[in-house]
Amino acid sequence: MLKGTADDGPVRRLPAGEIDAAVLDQVRAPLRQPEVVVGTWQAARAQALDATEAEVREALERLDPLWEELFPAEQARIVRLLVEQVEVSLTGADVRLRVAGLASLVRDLGGVRGEAQRAA
Repeated sequence: MLKGTADDGPVRRLPAGEIDAAVLDQVRAPLRQPEVVVGTWQAARAQALDATEAEVREALERLDPLWEELFPAEQARIVRLLVEQVEVSLTGADVRLRVAGLASLVRDLGGVRGEAQRAA
């Protein structure tokens, strides 16, 4: 749970490190949830990526162990790609992910290729 200072209203100040940690936890945690995998697979297909659901799941599963090895700039790029909105309240942080961003990340992780790449 996030803690900050509040004066009879919404949270006004929070340590950036606390917000960053909460956002990263909420970004990384759902990557194995079946509904996220299926949504990412559907978004990948909409982006003309010829992928199976298993390929998408495997690509998403590869992200967690790689995370700590990535440069901070690459971690920040991935967070910007995946996070649509963060709402912070007195009870915590709610992070809304971009499913299309997940599909792009899957492609970047080498899990799937576009139809043109498969034909070549």
